[in-house]
Amino acid sequence: MSLIEQAAKRLEQLRQAGVELPGDPPGTVSAEQQPTYTPLEVAQKTQPATTPAPAHAGTAVKRVELDLEAIAASGLLVPHASRSQLADEYRVIKRPLIANAMGKGGTTIANGNLIMVTSALPGEGKSFTAINLAISIAMELDNTVMLVDADVARPSVLNMLGLPPAAGLLDVLEKNSVDISSVLMRTNIEKLSILPSGTQHARATELLASEAMVRLLEDMSNRYSDRIIIFDSPPLLLTTESRAIATHMGQIIMVVNAGNTAQAAVLQAVATIETCPVKLMVLNQSRQTTSSGYGYGYGYGYGNET
Repeated sequence: MSLIEQAAKRLEQLRQAGVELPGDPPGTVSAEQQPTYTPLEVAQKTQPATTPAPAHAGTAVKRVELDLEAIAASGLLVPHASRSQLADEYRVIKRPLIANAMGKGGTTIANGNLIMVTSALPGEGKSFTAINLAISIAMELDNTVMLVDADVARPSVLNMLGLPPAAGLLDVLEKNSVDISSVLMRTNIEKLSILPSGTQHARATELLASEAMVRLLEDMSNRYSDRIIIFDSPPLLLTTESRAIATHMGQIIMVVNAGNTAQAAVLQAVATIETCPVKLMVLNQSRQTTSSGYGYGYGYGYGNET
């Protein structure tokens, strides 16, 4: 149907509905039928209907409220808290990571803004480190952070932050999609968003090693120039998922529980991530010689110089 035919049909529909249009003979519409319209309303009624936007356009990102008092009570960092040793330690840890991510380090690093936090074995504090690192970076003036719970076998990020399980990474990968807008959680920490691990899947390793994951990581990495993405990964010696993720990372942080993790386990774990250009180490619960408490040690290197 041509535009002229569409317009004529629309005008006839308006007449049948009781609208007296300019040019109609007097009395075409009875007084009982005649409603009162302004010129603007008549113009709006004669306009062709617009095509609805696609269902995915402008999808609202879910917003969640983190209980910052409860998070602080659990020992995690929160923005605007008073200065603490923990906050200062993470300032030291994040500075070279941000420089590498933003291309301001000594060497340009591919995918430098994709940072995986892992450990050799469970219970070494990798999720605690990933969350604190993400919150610390979110406190920067020039960067935004996405925290991805990629520990698909034993996800813990949402639980540690007081949030219920939700759809996330695996659900997006299963759909062979790069659209995370329906599962991404924006938080009341202004520059922090969270991508949950999602629904558990029998072929999680294959999904993490798939072309869909490669496309998703490329989209995540390149969509926003100021975004740094932190992945809480499974332990390297416990599952194969972390090794699949590691092949796409620009930087990897290995969390080691000082005094408890065997050196052989650390060396074996490091050997599984040799392809990553930057490997860094955080010693969790290391005793400070200048303090009566426990804290973090930190070291990093490039390639095999770790």
